[in-house]
Amino acid sequence: MSTPDFDVTGTGPVLLVVPGGAGHPMGLGPLTARLARRFTVVTYDPLGLAHGRLGQPAPDQRPEDWADGADRVLAAVLPPGERAYVFGTSSGGIAALALAARHPERLRHVIAHEPPCALVLPDGSERRRELIAALDGPHPAPAEGPEATPMGVFVARVLRPFTAYVPGPLPERLTLAAGAESHGQLPYRTADFLSGGALLELPGGHLGTLEHPVEFADGLTEALESRGAEG
Repeated sequence: MSTPDFDVTGTGPVLLVVPGGAGHPMGLGPLTARLARRFTVVTYDPLGLAHGRLGQPAPDQRPEDWADGADRVLAAVLPPGERAYVFGTSSGGIAALALAARHPERLRHVIAHEPPCALVLPDGSERRRELIAALDGPHPAPAEGPEATPMGVFVARVLRPFTAYVPGPLPERLTLAAGAESHGQLPYRTADFLSGGALLELPGGHLGTLEHPVEFADGLTEALESRGAEG
Protein backbone atom coordinates (compact mmCIF):
# COMPACT_ATOMS: atom_id res chain seq x y z
CA MET A 1 0.00 0.00 0.00
CA SER A 2 1.11 3.57 -0.60
CA THR A 3 2.45 5.83 2.13
CA PRO A 4 -0.08 8.48 3.28
CA ASP A 5 0.74 12.18 3.11
CA PHE A 6 2.84 13.84 5.78
CA ASP A 7 5.05 16.88 6.38
CA VAL A 8 8.38 17.05 8.19
CA THR A 9 10.04 19.88 10.09
CA GLY A 10 12.77 20.18 12.73
CA THR A 11 15.59 17.94 13.89
CA GLY A 12 15.99 15.42 16.68
CA PRO A 13 14.07 12.28 17.62
CA VAL A 14 11.06 11.57 15.42
CA LEU A 15 7.71 12.75 16.81
CA LEU A 16 4.65 11.72 14.81
CA VAL A 17 1.74 14.15 15.27
CA VAL A 18 -1.75 12.85 14.47
CA PRO A 19 -4.24 15.76 14.21
CA GLY A 20 -7.83 15.62 15.36
CA GLY A 21 -10.99 16.06 13.33
CA ALA A 22 -10.57 14.56 9.87
CA GLY A 23 -6.79 14.64 10.24
CA HIS A 24 -6.31 18.00 8.53
CA PRO A 25 -3.36 19.72 10.26
CA MET A 26 -4.86 23.21 9.98
CA GLY A 27 -3.84 25.53 12.78
CA LEU A 28 -1.07 23.31 14.10
CA GLY A 29 1.78 25.41 12.67
CA PRO A 30 2.66 27.21 15.93
CA LEU A 31 2.61 23.93 17.87
CA THR A 32 4.78 22.04 15.41
CA ALA A 33 7.20 24.96 15.11
CA ARG A 34 7.74 24.89 18.86
CA LEU A 35 8.08 21.11 18.93
CA ALA A 36 10.55 21.25 16.04
CA ARG A 37 13.09 22.84 18.38
CA ARG A 38 13.51 19.41 20.02
CA PHE A 39 12.06 16.87 17.57
CA THR A 40 11.83 15.92 13.94
CA VAL A 41 8.09 16.57 13.75
CA VAL A 42 6.23 14.40 11.25
CA THR A 43 2.67 15.70 10.82
CA TYR A 44 0.42 12.95 9.49
CA ASP A 45 -2.41 13.80 7.07
CA PRO A 46 -4.30 10.48 6.82
CA LEU A 47 -6.82 11.60 4.19
CA GLY A 48 -4.50 13.97 2.33
CA LEU A 49 -6.89 16.86 2.97
CA ALA A 50 -4.01 19.34 3.20
CA HIS A 51 -2.35 17.78 0.16
CA GLY A 52 -4.95 18.37 -2.54
CA ARG A 53 -7.71 15.90 -1.71
CA LEU A 54 -10.15 18.13 0.16
CA GLY A 55 -13.47 17.95 -1.69
CA GLN A 56 -12.84 14.53 -3.18
CA PRO A 57 -15.00 11.55 -2.17
CA ALA A 58 -13.96 10.01 1.13
CA PRO A 59 -15.05 6.63 2.51
CA ASP A 60 -15.99 6.04 6.12
CA GLN A 61 -12.86 6.01 8.26
CA ARG A 62 -11.60 3.53 10.88
CA PRO A 63 -9.03 4.10 13.63
CA GLU A 64 -7.28 0.92 12.52
CA ASP A 65 -6.77 2.31 9.01
CA TRP A 66 -5.29 5.55 10.35
CA ALA A 67 -3.04 3.46 12.60
CA ASP A 68 -1.81 1.30 9.75
CA GLY A 69 -1.17 4.40 7.64
CA ALA A 70 0.77 5.97 10.49
CA ASP A 71 2.91 2.85 10.70
CA ARG A 72 3.73 3.17 6.99
CA VAL A 73 4.69 6.80 7.55
CA LEU A 74 7.01 5.79 10.37
CA ALA A 75 8.55 3.08 8.20
CA ALA A 76 9.32 5.78 5.63
CA VAL A 77 10.87 8.34 7.99
CA LEU A 78 12.50 6.46 10.87
CA PRO A 79 16.25 5.88 10.68
CA PRO A 80 17.15 2.18 10.96
CA GLY A 81 16.85 0.84 14.48
CA GLU A 82 15.14 3.94 15.90
CA ARG A 83 11.67 4.32 17.41
CA ALA A 84 9.30 7.28 17.35
CA TYR A 85 7.38 9.35 19.82
CA VAL A 86 3.70 9.76 18.92
CA PHE A 87 1.20 12.44 19.89
CA GLY A 88 -2.44 12.30 18.83
CA THR A 89 -5.30 14.54 19.88
CA SER A 90 -9.07 13.95 19.78
CA SER A 91 -9.78 11.58 16.85
CA GLY A 92 -6.02 11.54 16.34
CA GLY A 93 -5.75 10.37 19.94
CA ILE A 94 -8.00 7.44 19.10
CA ALA A 95 -5.77 6.64 16.12
CA ALA A 96 -2.76 6.84 18.44
CA LEU A 97 -4.38 4.26 20.74
CA ALA A 98 -4.92 1.98 17.76
CA LEU A 99 -1.34 2.53 16.58
CA ALA A 100 0.05 1.64 20.01
CA ALA A 101 -1.99 -1.55 20.02
CA ARG A 102 -1.25 -2.63 16.45
CA HIS A 103 2.33 -1.51 15.83
CA PRO A 104 4.19 -1.09 19.14
CA GLU A 105 7.54 -2.15 17.68
CA ARG A 106 8.19 1.27 16.10
CA LEU A 107 7.14 3.32 19.13
CA ARG A 108 9.16 4.89 21.93
CA HIS A 109 6.23 6.49 23.75
CA VAL A 110 2.69 7.53 22.81
CA ILE A 111 0.57 10.32 24.30
CA ALA A 112 -3.13 10.21 23.44
CA HIS A 113 -4.81 13.54 24.25
CA GLU A 114 -8.56 13.49 24.97
CA PRO A 115 -9.52 10.54 22.72
CA PRO A 116 -13.35 10.57 22.74
CA CYS A 117 -13.78 6.78 23.03
CA ALA A 118 -17.19 7.35 24.52
CA LEU A 119 -18.25 3.73 24.83
CA VAL A 120 -15.63 2.97 27.50
CA LEU A 121 -17.69 4.99 30.00
CA PRO A 122 -20.55 3.50 32.02
CA ASP A 123 -22.90 6.06 30.45
CA GLY A 124 -21.00 6.08 27.17
CA SER A 125 -23.81 5.16 24.79
CA GLU A 126 -25.93 8.09 25.96
CA ARG A 127 -23.00 10.52 25.98
CA ARG A 128 -22.01 9.40 22.45
CA ARG A 129 -25.54 10.03 21.16
CA GLU A 130 -25.47 13.50 22.68
CA LEU A 131 -22.07 14.24 21.13
CA ILE A 132 -23.15 13.13 17.68
CA ALA A 133 -26.39 15.12 17.91
CA ALA A 134 -24.53 18.25 19.03
CA LEU A 135 -22.00 18.08 16.19
CA ASP A 136 -24.14 16.69 13.39
CA GLY A 137 -27.31 18.71 13.84
CA PRO A 138 -30.52 17.86 11.98
CA HIS A 139 -28.74 17.27 8.65
CA PRO A 140 -25.41 15.52 8.03
CA ALA A 141 -22.59 17.77 6.87
CA PRO A 142 -21.41 17.20 3.28
CA ALA A 143 -18.38 14.98 2.97
CA GLU A 144 -17.92 15.10 -0.77
CA GLY A 145 -17.85 17.68 -3.54
CA PRO A 146 -16.18 21.07 -3.84
CA GLU A 147 -18.14 22.47 -0.90
CA ALA A 148 -16.64 19.95 1.55
CA THR A 149 -14.74 21.18 4.57
CA PRO A 150 -12.55 19.30 7.03
CA MET A 151 -15.37 19.60 9.57
CA GLY A 152 -17.83 18.18 7.05
CA VAL A 153 -15.58 15.19 6.41
CA PHE A 154 -15.12 14.69 10.15
CA VAL A 155 -18.83 14.70 10.95
CA ALA A 156 -19.85 12.50 8.02
CA ARG A 157 -16.94 10.05 7.88
CA VAL A 158 -14.98 10.07 11.16
CA LEU A 159 -17.21 10.99 14.10
CA ARG A 160 -19.35 7.86 14.35
CA PRO A 161 -16.79 5.10 13.75
CA PHE A 162 -14.11 6.74 15.87
CA THR A 163 -16.31 7.44 18.90
CA ALA A 164 -17.45 3.80 18.76
CA TYR A 165 -13.85 2.54 19.06
CA VAL A 166 -13.19 0.60 22.25
CA PRO A 167 -9.49 -0.07 22.88
CA GLY A 168 -8.34 -3.37 24.26
CA PRO A 169 -5.81 -3.69 27.08
CA LEU A 170 -3.59 -0.63 26.92
CA PRO A 171 0.01 -1.33 25.92
CA GLU A 172 3.12 -0.13 27.68
CA ARG A 173 4.73 3.17 26.70
CA LEU A 174 1.32 4.87 26.50
CA THR A 175 0.10 7.94 28.42
CA LEU A 176 -3.43 9.35 28.45
CA ALA A 177 -3.65 13.14 28.58
CA ALA A 178 -6.38 15.77 28.90
CA GLY A 179 -6.68 19.52 29.09
CA ALA A 180 -6.51 21.28 32.44
CA GLU A 181 -9.58 23.29 31.33
CA SER A 182 -11.60 20.27 30.14
CA HIS A 183 -12.79 18.87 33.48
CA GLY A 184 -16.22 17.25 33.20
CA GLN A 185 -16.29 17.18 29.42
CA LEU A 186 -16.66 13.88 27.57
CA PRO A 187 -13.10 13.70 26.10
CA TYR A 188 -11.59 14.46 29.52
CA ARG A 189 -13.74 11.76 31.12
CA THR A 190 -12.74 9.13 28.58
CA ALA A 191 -9.05 9.97 28.94
CA ASP A 192 -9.29 9.91 32.73
CA PHE A 193 -11.17 6.60 32.69
CA LEU A 194 -8.66 4.95 30.36
CA SER A 195 -5.71 6.31 32.33
CA GLY A 196 -6.68 4.41 35.45
CA GLY A 197 -5.76 7.38 37.60
CA ALA A 198 -2.49 8.25 35.84
CA LEU A 199 -3.81 11.10 33.71
CA LEU A 200 -1.42 13.72 32.35
CA GLU A 201 -2.87 17.24 32.28
CA LEU A 202 -1.71 19.64 29.57
CA PRO A 203 -2.53 23.35 29.12
CA GLY A 204 -5.88 24.47 27.77
CA GLY A 205 -8.96 22.51 26.88
CA HIS A 206 -9.84 20.11 24.09
CA LEU A 207 -8.26 22.52 21.60
CA GLY A 208 -5.24 23.30 23.74
CA THR A 209 -2.95 22.59 20.78
CA LEU A 210 -4.47 25.61 19.03
CA GLU A 211 -5.28 27.84 22.00
CA HIS A 212 -1.95 27.57 23.87
CA PRO A 213 0.50 26.13 21.34
CA VAL A 214 3.74 27.18 23.05
CA GLU A 215 2.73 26.12 26.56
CA PHE A 216 1.15 22.95 25.23
CA ALA A 217 4.24 22.06 23.20
CA ASP A 218 6.51 22.64 26.19
CA GLY A 219 4.37 20.45 28.45
CA LEU A 220 4.20 17.78 25.80
CA THR A 221 7.96 17.89 25.26
CA GLU A 222 8.67 17.49 28.96
CA ALA A 223 6.26 14.55 29.22
CA LEU A 224 7.59 12.77 26.15
CA GLU A 225 11.22 13.15 27.09
CA SER A 226 10.71 11.97 30.66
CA ARG A 227 8.59 9.00 29.63
CA GLY A 228 10.84 8.15 26.70
CA ALA A 229 13.81 8.04 29.03
CA GLU A 230 11.91 5.76 31.40
CA GLY A 231 10.92 3.48 28.52
